[in-house]
Amino acid sequence: MVQQRDRMRLTNHLSLLLASFALVGTMQEALAQQSFASGQTISPAYEGWIKNADGSFDLVFGYMNRNWEEVIDVPVGPNNAIEPGGPDQGQPTHFQPRRNRFVFRVNVQADFGQQEVVWTLKTHGQIQKAYGTLKRDYYIDDQVIQANFGAAGAAGATPELSSNEEPELTIEGNARRFAQVGHPLSLTAIVTDDAKPKARRLAPTDPRRPGRITTDSATGLRLSWFVYRGKGMVNFDPPQIASWEDTRVGRHSPWSPGWSTPEVPKDGRWKTQVTFREPGIYVLRALAHDGGLQSYRDIHVTVTR
Repeated sequence: MVQQRDRMRLTNHLSLLLASFALVGTMQEALAQQSFASGQTISPAYEGWIKNADGSFDLVFGYMNRNWEEVIDVPVGPNNAIEPGGPDQGQPTHFQPRRNRFVFRVNVQADFGQQEVVWTLKTHGQIQKAYGTLKRDYYIDDQVIQANFGAAGAAGATPELSSNEEPELTIEGNARRFAQVGHPLSLTAIVTDDAKPKARRLAPTDPRRPGRITTDSATGLRLSWFVYRGKGMVNFDPPQIASWEDTRVGRHSPWSPGWSTPEVPKDGRWKTQVTFREPGIYVLRALAHDGGLQSYRDIHVTVTR
């Protein structure tokens, strides 16, 4: 009887040990899948819908690039299409790493009803789709947007978030520009804001709490230029604040632990120079963000040799 009990205990211990190994293996696999530098796909994401004052609706989309380093270009066409009415409805073709939220909007009329707008994206041989609908669960407002960006995590549930308004952004000069390879092009963005939420840095990593349950970000007004469409090497001077959720320590990113928002230019004029390494047609996006809400403007640049 004793030997039988011992055998049962040994069997149970082995089962627990194997289960532990399996769990560790599963966790390691999950972590590995989350930390690929390249080779992974992009998932288009439907963020939700907003009702406009004229009765129409904006269907809001973003995406998740599963890579931490690889930037993927997918031109508008069969592999990057929005239907019906497409394939081009203002979606990006130059996809930054990781999570990019509330990137663009597709406007639909008041009688849209139960129809769908479908964004189809093919990357690394895999097709993925996002379905935009007016289902009640997908309703979003400024509070939802700020929570998703992580402003509530950094600022807490403060009254300033409920009265926050998006920054006002204008770009000096023509919306269509011309440039030559290797010759810097000057850009000036003018931004005003209501100073809500107040500038707060993102807390440093706590070794006792290595992971964050929700998205947190630093708050305070910032501006970033990045390539929205166009394939080719582009350099910005000064280097731009990350507009995608780079949560790694030591990055120039509002989602990086310990990061603080730089001082705003006193005259509200953000000056940047951009240099193109290859000819082509580019769309550059200026993104003004206060940590909770954002506004953006695009310029089209034709680059020749």
